[in-house]
Amino acid sequence: MKTLLANLTGAYGPSGREEAVRDVIRQEIRDYADEIREDTMGNLIAVKKGRDAKGKKVMLAAHMDQIGLIVTNIDENGFLRFSNIGGVSPFNVIHRRVVFQNGTTGVVSYETELEDIKNLKLNKMYIDIGAADREEAGKQVRIGDVAVYHAPLTEAGNRFIGCAMDDRAGCAVLVETIKAIKDSPNELVFVFTVQEEVGLRGAKTSAYSLNPDIGISVDVTLTGDTPKSRPMAVNLGDGPTVKVKDSSIICHPKVKNLMIQRAEEAGIPYQLEVLEAGGTDSGAIHLSREGVPSGVISIPCRYVHSAHEMVDKSDMENAVRLLTGILEKDISL
Repeated sequence: MKTLLANLTGAYGPSGREEAVRDVIRQEIRDYADEIREDTMGNLIAVKKGRDAKGKKVMLAAHMDQIGLIVTNIDENGFLRFSNIGGVSPFNVIHRRVVFQNGTTGVVSYETELEDIKNLKLNKMYIDIGAADREEAGKQVRIGDVAVYHAPLTEAGNRFIGCAMDDRAGCAVLVETIKAIKDSPNELVFVFTVQEEVGLRGAKTSAYSLNPDIGISVDVTLTGDTPKSRPMAVNLGDGPTVKVKDSSIICHPKVKNLMIQRAEEAGIPYQLEVLEAGGTDSGAIHLSREGVPSGVISIPCRYVHSAHEMVDKSDMENAVRLLTGILEKDISL
């Protein structure tokens, strides 16, 4: 899991530029799927055929993209002004190291004349790539180029720390699930989606095309276990969560109950999750066509959308166990 997660989080992949992540995943699953293809939007779709022609078609989704900083202007002194791709907090990017697709690195900072840092906005910030002027900077970076956090994976006890756990942790869980499943009565369609961070776009188009019977997404969620954190009944290391609700979906009760039943049958620790803000690919999947019963399995994650997100190895391993337990048996809702 550590090597896989390191390869995934180390791959450059902001929304709309997920090619490197897709290549890592394709390499990992090529010997475990009956069919692998890329659709028009760039979603990577891997199919494991079921033994029963009457089995359900289950769509599993995890998004490949990560948040980023898109260059909007280069000033005369070579500093890069930028806007956000996805949910970027000004306070999470202060003095963080970032990297562009071509390997150019820089540091994010802000205008020192700012009177009150509480009022910090992205339009008062810049990326310093060490250039002396606009001409030198323009040889390395162009308008529209996107930077992402540069923070290689590290290990702390049973925890992994790194950038883009949202949602490379979910991608890793799906990859390991593909490898773990030996036989299923259901047609399993694993979709590694694009552009989730900017509006669940890849999930929307792929769900429409696939028209699944059931949808399950795997993503990260917040925790309530750090000092004076916002109260939330999710703790790192206490197991993957079965989502009840977020801002994009009220999970179908039959899918939610199926997840709980399979976890309890197998003795897999789990938590129930109510996320007050944010959403996942299931928010788009469940609204596709006439509607798709959908649910979410989440990986608890501290410091989401920062350069150093933290997940627990056991939560990821138990998510694989839970998904495998769901998918290897008949599903009736």
